[in-house]
Amino acid sequence: MIFAGFTFLFRFLPIVLIAYMICPKQFRNGLLFLASLIFYAWGEPVYVLLMLFSTVSDYWHGRRIDAAKKAGKPKAAKGFLISSIVINLAMLGFFKYADWLIGIFNNVTGCSVPLLALPLPLGISFYTFQTMSYSIDVYRGEAKVQTNMIDFGMFVSLFPQLIAGPIVRYADIEDRMKDRPLKAERMSEGALRFAVGLGKKVLLANQFGILWETITAAPPAGMPVLTGWLGILAYGLQIYYDFSGYSDMAIGLGAIFGFQFPENFDHPYESRSVSEFFRRWHMTLQKWFASYVYYPLGGNRKGLKRQIFNLLVVWGLTGIWHGASGNFLAWGLYFGFWLVLEKVFLQRALTRLPRVFGHLYTLTAVAFGWVLFTHTNLAEAGQYMARMLAIPLSVPQGAALAAGASAGGGIFNAQTWYLLFQYGGLLLLGAVGATNLPVFLAKKCRLDGKKWISAIFIAILLLLCMAYLVDASYNPFLYFRF
Repeated sequence: MIFAGFTFLFRFLPIVLIAYMICPKQFRNGLLFLASLIFYAWGEPVYVLLMLFSTVSDYWHGRRIDAAKKAGKPKAAKGFLISSIVINLAMLGFFKYADWLIGIFNNVTGCSVPLLALPLPLGISFYTFQTMSYSIDVYRGEAKVQTNMIDFGMFVSLFPQLIAGPIVRYADIEDRMKDRPLKAERMSEGALRFAVGLGKKVLLANQFGILWETITAAPPAGMPVLTGWLGILAYGLQIYYDFSGYSDMAIGLGAIFGFQFPENFDHPYESRSVSEFFRRWHMTLQKWFASYVYYPLGGNRKGLKRQIFNLLVVWGLTGIWHGASGNFLAWGLYFGFWLVLEKVFLQRALTRLPRVFGHLYTLTAVAFGWVLFTHTNLAEAGQYMARMLAIPLSVPQGAALAAGASAGGGIFNAQTWYLLFQYGGLLLLGAVGATNLPVFLAKKCRLDGKKWISAIFIAILLLLCMAYLVDASYNPFLYFRF
C-alpha cells in the first residue's frame, strides 16, 4: 500500500483516522500498532513476521540492557547491546546483501553458488535502523527503556514513516508516546503538509520520471549532450520530489496523529558545497550515521588522516545502505571523495568565491552522482557520463537509436528541442519549487496563517492529484527498493 493510491487515501486512512478519534486514549497506541501491521501486511503478508521478530528482539534487548545497567553489570549490558546489533545487522545483511555477496564470491572464485533470490522486505533498511538505534540509545542512557510491548511495537511499525522514513529515533517521540491530545490546529497543519507532499509526488515527481524514462529508453551512444543533461536534471528533480514528497506526507500524517517527526529535507539544491548538500538531503539518515558510526569511530577528533578514513567508511556504508549493488558503493565513495576534498582545502576556496560558483560546482557534482545512483550497471553509468561530457561512443551493432539521433550523438537534435518544449515549463517549475522561494512568498504574503486559504489549497491539490491518479499508469516510489 502506498500513500499516493486510492486504497490508502479513500479506505485505509479515513477508517483509521475515524477509529483513532473515537478511540479512548489508553487504546490509541494499540490501534495504531494494529493499523500499521495491516498497512505493512497489505504488501508484505509474510515479511510482517520479520518485522514483528525485529520488534520483539529489540524490545527484549532493551529491557535486558536496562536491567543490567541498573544491576551495575556494564559488561552484561554491553553484551546485550552487541547481541542486538548483531541480530539486526545479520537480518538486514541476509535479506538485502546475501545475493550480492554470493555474486561477488562466484565472480572471484569461478564457483556457481545459486542465488537465494529473496524479495527485499519493504522498509527493512528503515525499521532496522530505528530498532537498532533504540537499543544503542538505551545503552547510552539517551532514551528511557520502554516497558510496554504494544507501545514499542507501535513505535517500530508506525505506518506514516514505516516504509521510507524519516528515520525516527525513539528519543524523538518519547514524550509523545502516551500524551498526544488531538488538536485541530495541528491536524490542519498535518493535512496541509500531507497534501503538499502528495502534490510533489503525483504532480511533479511522476512527470519528471516519465521524462527520464523517455530519455534513457535508447542507448546513450546516440544521445546528444544536452539531452543527457536534460535527463539527469529530470532524474534529480524526480528523486527529490519523490522522496521529499513522501517525507512530507509522513510528517503530515504524524502531525495528524499527534507526533512530531524530524525534518528530512531542507532545500538541498540551494547548497554551495557537497557537504552542505548532504546536511540538507535525507537528514535523518545522515544524523544516524553521524551518531552511530562517524562519532564512535572518532569523528574529527583523532587527526586529519583518521577523519578522512572515517568519512570514507561512513560514505561507503551510506552507499550500500541504499542497495546491494556496486553502483551504490561507488556513489557513496564518490561523494566521500568530494567531502574529503572539501575538508582538506576546497571549502576555503568556495567561501572566497562568489556564491554562484559554489552552486554550480555542487549541482554539477550532484548531477554526476545521480548518474551513478540510477545506473546499476557501472559501464552504462560511464557511457552516460561520457555523453554528458561530449565524449563520442560507438553504437552497439543492432542497437536502436532514438528518433532523430545520430551515431555521433552531437550536442542536440530534434528530440532535444521537442522535450524542452514539452517539459521546459515543468522543469522550470520544479527548479523554482526546489528552492525556498515558495515558502518565502507564502510568508511574505501572509498566506500561511489564513486557514481558509490553506483549506482551499488542500482541496485543489487533492483534486488535481485524484484527477492524475485516475488515468496514471506511472506511479512508482523510488525509495521502496532501498
